[in-house]
Amino acid sequence: MGDEFVVFAAIGFCAQMIDGALGMAFGVIASTSLIAFGTPPAFASAAVHAAEVVTTGISGTSHILHRNVDWSLFRRLAVPGVIGGCLGAYVLTGLPEEVVKPLVTVYLALMALLIFLRVASRLRSSWNFPAAAVGGGGGFLDAIGGGGWGPIVASTLLAKGDAPRSTIGSVNTTEFVVTTAISITFFTQLDLSSYGNAVLGLVIGGALAAPVAGYLVKIMPTRLALVLVGTVSVGLTAVNFMDLVG
Repeated sequence: MGDEFVVFAAIGFCAQMIDGALGMAFGVIASTSLIAFGTPPAFASAAVHAAEVVTTGISGTSHILHRNVDWSLFRRLAVPGVIGGCLGAYVLTGLPEEVVKPLVTVYLALMALLIFLRVASRLRSSWNFPAAAVGGGGGFLDAIGGGGWGPIVASTLLAKGDAPRSTIGSVNTTEFVVTTAISITFFTQLDLSSYGNAVLGLVIGGALAAPVAGYLVKIMPTRLALVLVGTVSVGLTAVNFMDLVG
């Protein structure tokens, strides 16, 4: 039990460093780790979102203090994100993960390509997805997959040309509201008493990393931030493809 707690704390720390600095990947990394330990997907998603209530709260506070948040974008993402997340949490209890995962994998691959094109300065046209649609879809898929808010929402906004600092800060801060709503929904559907050790480990590890990540995104050069987000998207896509063909 002690060793497992340390492992989950380490996972939480690494996942939150990436998520807080790049606006993505806490849920994907943590959920994949829980499932590897034999946790059913629905319980993995519920446990991760319970932990994320704390980590995203700390991360969001850090981004607010460092003035990384565009409050207009926050408002446009929050309400549809909550609606989509609650709906996804209800659906997850009866929908096989393999139905959604291939679609998310292809989407992430396209987002990674678009981000790298922007880094290479070859993506000059301005194309727009409404923030409400991005938030609603991101919340829904995040709840179903145990992660995905950052890869979907941050990648989409960055690919269309939004500034990395305000986008990542706004997406991370909005995630606290969305995650809280998803967690409340899961608590009404599932009994998480057997997964307290995992939740606590993820919370403590993530809490230690969150303030550092908020400062990191403040000082990180724009081009480097885009390269790192694209790299993480490619890595997550590769992992998902391997899972699908394995």
